[in-house]
Amino acid sequence: MSLANHLDELQRRHGDIERQIDEALTHPSVDDLEIVTLKRRKLAIKDEMEKLRHTTH
Repeated sequence: MSLANHLDELQRRHGDIERQIDEALTHPSVDDLEIVTLKRRKLAIKDEMEKLRHTTH
């Protein structure tokens, strides 16, 4: 997988998680721990994207 394809996939996953968080926040029955877990996954993906962007320059 090329670097550009990998970044595209990470961006897609980041957006998917963001939508999951938004949806979870609209449902009061969702556990706060689930939201925290989603936010951590989103942050980890963002960190990986930034790391990849900086290694290419």
